[in-house]
Amino acid sequence: MSSPEKKSIVIIGAGPGGLASAILLAHRGFRVRVVERLPVVGGRTSSLQAGPYTFDLGPTFFLYPQVLQKILAEVGRDLHREVDLRRLDPQYRILFGEGGQVDATPDPERMKREIARLAPEDADGFERFMSENRRKLATFAPVLESPFSGWSDLLNPRLFDALPQLNPHQSVDTYLRKFFKDPRIRLSFCFQSKYLGMSPFRCPSLFSILSFLEYEHGVFHPIGGCAAISQALARIAREMGVEIHLGEPVESLRFQGRKATGVVTPKGTYGCDGLVINADFARAMTSLVPDALRRKWSDRKIAAKKFSCSTFMIYLGIEGKYDLPHHSIFISENYEENLAEIDHRHVLSKRPSFYVQNASVTDPTLAPPGGSTLYILAPVTHDTGSIDWRTEAGPFRDMLIKRLALAGFSGVEERIRYERVITPADWDSQYNIHRGATFNLAHSLDQMLHLRPRNRFEDLEGVYLVGGGTHPGSGLPVIFESARITADLMTSDYGAPLPSTASLQTAAA
Repeated sequence: MSSPEKKSIVIIGAGPGGLASAILLAHRGFRVRVVERLPVVGGRTSSLQAGPYTFDLGPTFFLYPQVLQKILAEVGRDLHREVDLRRLDPQYRILFGEGGQVDATPDPERMKREIARLAPEDADGFERFMSENRRKLATFAPVLESPFSGWSDLLNPRLFDALPQLNPHQSVDTYLRKFFKDPRIRLSFCFQSKYLGMSPFRCPSLFSILSFLEYEHGVFHPIGGCAAISQALARIAREMGVEIHLGEPVESLRFQGRKATGVVTPKGTYGCDGLVINADFARAMTSLVPDALRRKWSDRKIAAKKFSCSTFMIYLGIEGKYDLPHHSIFISENYEENLAEIDHRHVLSKRPSFYVQNASVTDPTLAPPGGSTLYILAPVTHDTGSIDWRTEAGPFRDMLIKRLALAGFSGVEERIRYERVITPADWDSQYNIHRGATFNLAHSLDQMLHLRPRNRFEDLEGVYLVGGGTHPGSGLPVIFESARITADLMTSDYGAPLPSTASLQTAAA
């Protein structure tokens, strides 16, 4: 094949996965252009600026930086020099509607004491949980690092090695019963399934590694918010010669047969030898690719897929500060009912669980002197037409503001100096997220590995995917891993040698 120096790549979307892919491909000799609909980089991992207040739009937890560190190391950069990362302790506070709280800490002895305060007989389960999940990650990491392009990839010996620890038909909650009897302690180690937009009572047990990663490798806050990571990646990409076009939505794609040959924006047409789609998968396919060109992922088949929950968001700039943890999670006393209302009944809960980021206790750059920011998130159903947010948003907002007192945030209403609300309908209409499903396709067993949209997209030629909608899945570390997988596939497909890379476990060490 011809050398990659002659190959032009267009990436749709300047989210973290698109930017990381751009950096790797540019380093390997491709000409790279990124086209982004919004006026800022980052997609969901961008910031909202409101006068002196700065909020993360979406992700607020930065986990397992080793994946991004490995990507940047390939191009001669050091993540910790590019972004000011602060490891949190406590990582977060979990409050239970039925009583009690846990201040999650990366210190093993303190964490055992936290568990013992609620459930003394569960304290010893922590070390057993950590030990088993350390082995699970070591076994399964190579699987998450590999592309799954078809059924034949299931014959990979590494997957066979991982299967005994996978327990594919066991939920995270069921798996945790091996270690913890108290349901509150189990919830402390499985609420992380909501990072994937799933219920811990349905989420596959593999994802117990999410809470393990937090305790083993830390929960970090980038100064400036998680958007600072996107901004750093964009800066590095530009320094490497990547063209980034902001405020330039893609209107359509050009094809020759099933091969993508270019993208059309209001400013012109950009031809390409290869196309990377970092936009929301379902929205991009149904709006940019003619249905007749898609076999496995036709409009009808996409409509039949399972989608994650959505999120109801309140961003507040407030007067004063709360001496409370950086992250607080309030788990409703009727949590299983809460999840059923989201996942099955598609109605609003009268007593929802919620999350509060109180980032100003760590990061003074986000608010003016004497002020602070609060980021409030309540998981809700994705848009099924069952909720009219034009009438429900106001009452639901008022109820959430009152419930903040359950997590220690009392008297919020009178201290508000700035406010913005984002509903699932807004995620859909303003941010082009299909059905407002902020965590993409659900991570059920029938939508994982080769059953998820593939990094080398199977329905089209010269089209690749990156981000939460493709393999391996959602969450910033996994999205960065998808960027590396996609970049490696393109590098190989266009005839360039792959760099030697260490495994996730080696990087972590």
